[in-house]
Amino acid sequence: MAAGGSARLSVFPLAGALLFPRGQLPLHIFEPRYRALVTDALARDRRIGMIQPREAERAPLRPALFDVGCVGRIAHVEALDDGRFNIVLEGVTRFRMTAELPVATPFRQIEADLDPFDDLAEQPPLASAMRAALEEEARRFATARGYQIDWNAVSRLDDENLVNAIAQVAPFDVAAKQALLEARTLAERADLSIQFLQFFRVGENDNGPTLQ
Repeated sequence: MAAGGSARLSVFPLAGALLFPRGQLPLHIFEPRYRALVTDALARDRRIGMIQPREAERAPLRPALFDVGCVGRIAHVEALDDGRFNIVLEGVTRFRMTAELPVATPFRQIEADLDPFDDLAEQPPLASAMRAALEEEARRFATARGYQIDWNAVSRLDDENLVNAIAQVAPFDVAAKQALLEARTLAERADLSIQFLQFFRVGENDNGPTLQ
């Protein structure tokens, strides 16, 4: 895929599911429209655009979409006998949606601008103080929520994998997840992650405080 310019993308709107450049996202595909999406992607260029829906509860079949998502390439696929798929997407680059296209396919398609994000180059490492603060807030959050974490494994993650793993797995709301996806740099995403870990730590469960 070209580094920039515009692209036509088939999209998978899924709240809370973030994909980042150089990251991975495992998905179980069971709905007929998304089985069709995967089948189509495998027959063409293996690309799928992951994007979050806005207020999906108000229009569950066709919710409005956020402007920014991430292009993923199907790196692994397991086709099950009943037509479902297990796939792993590898993140390529973020995109900004410019238009939704009128299509006859059961899955949605958009026109996307790939130029706004410089995602093909690796991010510089975090300052040591920010890395330490992020790990400390992650420990406090996990303790408050009763999560069991292998902190030795966490400490071995590089900065990008650590920051993006927190963004993917932490039970933040959709607005917070979107803010993390749209952060321009890894340092900005790390700083936001620290703020969200502090903010959401006060909730006793995943239905606690929300960002609007």
